Amino acid sequence: MMDALGQHRLLGGAFVLAITQFCASVAGLVNQRTLNVTFPGVQKEVVDVYLSSFRLSDMMFQMTIMAGFSVALVPLLARYKADEKKEDMSALLNGVMGMAALLFGIVALVVAQFFPTIAPHLVEFEGESLELYIFFGRLALLSNFLFVFGNAFGQYLITIQKYWVYGLTPIIYTAGTILGTMFLTPYYGAYAPMIGTVGGAVAYVLFRFLAVRFSGYRFAWKLWHPDIRELGWLMLPRMLALGALQLELLFFDKLASGLDIGSVTINANARNFQSVIVGVAGIALAQSAYSLLSQAAAKKEVNRFWIYLKKGIGLLLLLTIPGAVALYFVSPIAASLVGLSEFLPVFAATLGMYAISIPFESVNHLLLRSYYALKETTIPAVFSVLNGLTAIIVTWTLVPAFGIYALAVGFTAGQIFQLVGLAVLLPMKVRKTMLTSSSPFVSAQGDR
Repeated sequence: MMDALGQHRLLGGAFVLAITQFCASVAGLVNQRTLNVTFPGVQKEVVDVYLSSFRLSDMMFQMTIMAGFSVALVPLLARYKADEKKEDMSALLNGVMGMAALLFGIVALVVAQFFPTIAPHLVEFEGESLELYIFFGRLALLSNFLFVFGNAFGQYLITIQKYWVYGLTPIIYTAGTILGTMFLTPYYGAYAPMIGTVGGAVAYVLFRFLAVRFSGYRFAWKLWHPDIRELGWLMLPRMLALGALQLELLFFDKLASGLDIGSVTINANARNFQSVIVGVAGIALAQSAYSLLSQAAAKKEVNRFWIYLKKGIGLLLLLTIPGAVALYFVSPIAASLVGLSEFLPVFAATLGMYAISIPFESVNHLLLRSYYALKETTIPAVFSVLNGLTAIIVTWTLVPAFGIYALAVGFTAGQIFQLVGLAVLLPMKVRKTMLTSSSPFVSAQGDR
């Protein structure tokens, strides 16, 4: 009975997240089309600059904030939720959020001050494009500072399984960029998309705050909580992993910005279409399974843990393999949707190469959360770093001969390498953690 109920919750949560992720992906595609249509031809460099300007800020955010939020905050919150200790949940979230905002705020201010010196080393833009990149990069730091609060509230929503609000708020954020581009461009020109993005970030935080507030959360200014020590140790390996991924994306943009105008945009749009299927299938199901895997790990229910994982992988392969094939054949439609028909041959080939990575990346999302449910972050971190290094090495080797196509090939190679490593070592980790009573990660009462 328990397994049936758990599987029902897994599929129910995955269904909600799949719908909202799909809608968010559609909003992202609308956003890309709006940008590409608003800034056509040689103006496409504005879009290149906009897309590139987030990379450094995103790398900082992922390493300093999401490294902790994504691997440890949900299990720590779930530990209090299991005992219905809402006050303790609020205290933990306030302490973690306050400390995260302080740390990221200080780092962001320092980077913003020295960004004119840093920027020329990150991209190949020159002149007015470089100046625009610097301005956008500073506002990207502000946007990510707001995301410290928005993502903290998001982890709370995942813990209490309020998936609708969690999934719909990214659409609100993207709508900010769309509306800013459409209505502010006549007044602010190239600056309009970023103004809209910051406005969307503000709305994103407000909606999530209201959602958690009405779900029992109580806000208070705090800069510490005793559980931060445990979170800190767990996040250290993840910092390396996320840093490697963001460095890979930063490296890709640097290479693409030195190719023909529009290369950054073509690569980003192809990757975005690929991520639609990964998001709808891989991320949605992995997020839905995360809490259930954590509970199974806490109670040392090995069979239940493997049931969730195997069913998840089976569903992912069933959805993503046909999806990857279909994506390649609809590349002309995809190019038209985002206003890139003039680049169709290059776009279609790039999209086809990215499509190959879809099943591998989707399963990786589920495998990573399986490790996090066991409170294991080192193994995922090692293979995430190796994923990034593999992608960078393959891309660097192939780009002189294959240009923009090398980016997709390198990305796929990294995903395959990571999946093999994670899959081989997971059974050993399950045996060590769940079948050993003296495990340092799981208490007898259950940490989830």
